[in-house]
Amino acid sequence: MTRTTATDVDAVTDAVLTASRLLVAVSARSISAAGDLITLPQFRLLVILHTRGPLKHAALAEHLAVNPSTATRMVDRLIAVEMVHREHNPSSRREITLELTPEGARMVRQVTARRRKEIAKIVSKMPESARTGMVEVLGAFAEAGGEPPAETTLEAIWS
Repeated sequence: MTRTTATDVDAVTDAVLTASRLLVAVSARSISAAGDLITLPQFRLLVILHTRGPLKHAALAEHLAVNPSTATRMVDRLIAVEMVHREHNPSSRREITLELTPEGARMVRQVTARRRKEIAKIVSKMPESARTGMVEVLGAFAEAGGEPPAETTLEAIWS
């Protein structure tokens, strides 16, 4: 019989899966506070544009892990509510780039602030000993998944 350890892939996966349920609930609540304007997948699209800057449709679809037609439908809905702007690349008219509008950036900041506040409440309830090492561990987890740090924005990248 094998003993489960803190480094066992299955045990860590189960712990992350359990934590992800809580984080999805926090995410859903933070977005629902924004009204019926956007869905969780649409918010993810806004965050990608917020952290990575203007992207071509294909690159955006790849970051979202969806097919290009799904990304196009999502973009169309976000254009309709003036959160994303689509324009032809001046150097190549065949290329279309997508970028966040000021309203889209405002939405990302607003939802992220609500999410941050709720997560901070949860973290503050944890014993200090349990928080030890979390920054390093969660940072490594996010990096392994290709997610830029939460404080990463275009302003931070270009400053």
